[in-house]
Amino acid sequence: QAQLVESGGGLVQAGGSLRLSCAASGRTFSRYAMAWFRQAPGKEREFVATISWSGGTTYYADSVKGRFTISRDNAKNTVALQMNSLKPEDTAVYYCAAAATVFTTIVASDYHFWGQGTQVAVSS
Repeated sequence: QAQLVESGGGLVQAGGSLRLSCAASGRTFSRYAMAWFRQAPGKEREFVATISWSGGTTYYADSVKGRFTISRDNAKNTVALQMNSLKPEDTAVYYCAAAATVFTTIVASDYHFWGQGTQVAVSS
């Protein structure tokens, strides 16, 4: 059974950094686009970043561009999100997701597999 498990969340002060990891198991996701989404309390889930199967194409939400970096290691079946210069508005549950397409997509409904999420809290 395919499974995505996120880790690395926590509490950090504004301006700090966190690195989220997503470990995939149950199948090889090397031909899948991978992405991170987030959901803040009382808000809808929103796109954060996506990466193509090869890692050659990435796309970011305007709100995180220049601060967050998505990467993947297909040999290890993992995806990471390096988050720098964190702001209180980045506080949310962060979800890893996989889409059965080699291209990138920012549409949540295109993603077939989802992790349980990891909490990120940024204090001011």
